[in-house]
Amino acid sequence: MGAEKKWLFTLFTVVFISVFLLLFLYSISAFTSNPSLPSPLRHGPHYPPSFAYYITGGRGDKDRIFRLLLAVYHPRNRYLLHLGGEATEAERVALLSDVRSVPAVSAFGNVDVLGKVDRLSENGASKTASTLHAVSILLKLDGSWSWFVELSAFDYPLLTQDDLSHVFASVNRSLNFIDHTSDLAWKESQRIKPIVVDPALYLARRTQLFTATEKRPTPDAFKIFTGSPWTVLSRSFLEYCIFGWENLPRTLLMYFNNVILSEECYFHTVICNAPEFSNTTVNGDLRYMIWDSPPKMEPHFLGVSDFDQMAQSGAAFARQFKKDDPVLDMVDREILKRGRYRVTPGAWCASRGSWWNDPCSEWDDVNVVKAGPQGKKLDETMTNFLDDLNSQTNQCK
Repeated sequence: MGAEKKWLFTLFTVVFISVFLLLFLYSISAFTSNPSLPSPLRHGPHYPPSFAYYITGGRGDKDRIFRLLLAVYHPRNRYLLHLGGEATEAERVALLSDVRSVPAVSAFGNVDVLGKVDRLSENGASKTASTLHAVSILLKLDGSWSWFVELSAFDYPLLTQDDLSHVFASVNRSLNFIDHTSDLAWKESQRIKPIVVDPALYLARRTQLFTATEKRPTPDAFKIFTGSPWTVLSRSFLEYCIFGWENLPRTLLMYFNNVILSEECYFHTVICNAPEFSNTTVNGDLRYMIWDSPPKMEPHFLGVSDFDQMAQSGAAFARQFKKDDPVLDMVDREILKRGRYRVTPGAWCASRGSWWNDPCSEWDDVNVVKAGPQGKKLDETMTNFLDDLNSQTNQCK
């Protein structure tokens, strides 16, 4: 009996050591198989488009921005993260540390955190200046992206980046998705005619806008357009805004420097007054939002009760959300298939996903995308937009 127990003990020990060695070798293999050099990125009309994301937030938004980055991450895209001037340096350093902890980000090097930050006023022209600053940086960093998307810490995607790239692959890359109208209504008297000065443009500390006692007439040298500040703008149009081979972008920038909420008018007015680009406008912002009637300054906060309608909307993004609202977990689980603290998986992810293993810790060909169910919903939305575009009944009117 003693010999039998000894034999069983020896067998058990051998099996245990063998299993341990196999697991150890597997873990080493998983580490070493993660390529030291990223998969080569290929751009051009025969490859999926890429996007330049500008993600903004303020004090206390570090975790929100990082979660949003993980939700919209893809190696083909470019990202610029901006924690505003009211955030602390410690928050910026912590955000940078979080970003560097993501294996794919470290390998592809396509995420930057803005170090010299812009101070922003709530309703002033400093927000427009900050967006143009971001566009300039992204144009300098990367010469290959097709569209620019600005998101705030209150936003979240309603589809994967594979879905987004798949749908936009069939879209003319000169098109601009910008909700706009020339019907100013009450905005003419309350936003266009008042003269304001944004102190964030010249004072170190944030203060309220200064409003002049007199008003100015509505311009007749150009036609003012207004609409949603949330847009998806083409690279070609933004190159025009930054490099301005005509003086229109600069002229309008100087004018809107003294307009309340200029981000709701600047790009809209530039694009509709520039003959080269006025026919490239798609009148929609690709966002899902619920507004009061009449609308207030911001849309409703979305929650779990809004999930079904939001998921079926055919929109690419939604806003606004409270921090760590349970509905965000539903989007991660049901739509993005994203694990906590992990990037949204796509066709580029090569590892086998599990609760202990990130499927995007290894990668395959990053130039391949695979559409899912949400992509089909956006594709239907896009078809309706393009039908509207072809009729030219809703462009710069």
